[in-house]
Amino acid sequence: MKDNSYTELMKSSAMNKKKLKENYMLDLYIEMFLTEILLKAEKESLLARIDKAIDERNTENFYQLSEQFRDLSKRFGT
Repeated sequence: MKDNSYTELMKSSAMNKKKLKENYMLDLYIEMFLTEILLKAEKESLLARIDKAIDERNTENFYQLSEQFRDLSKRFGT
């Protein structure tokens, strides 16, 4: 077994901490990116359904979908 000096052990520990921090940040960015994609897709779907309700003059469906859109916007602060 190789004997590591105190300095080498400290360098190794610092590098491991740095890698863990970088991995955490990368995971956070990926999660934010995926959430944004899902939010955009859900908004587009709701808007298409709202447009269809308008075209069909379906006021009940329009109000229901509009409420869902408002809730979605409130939930994600958009």
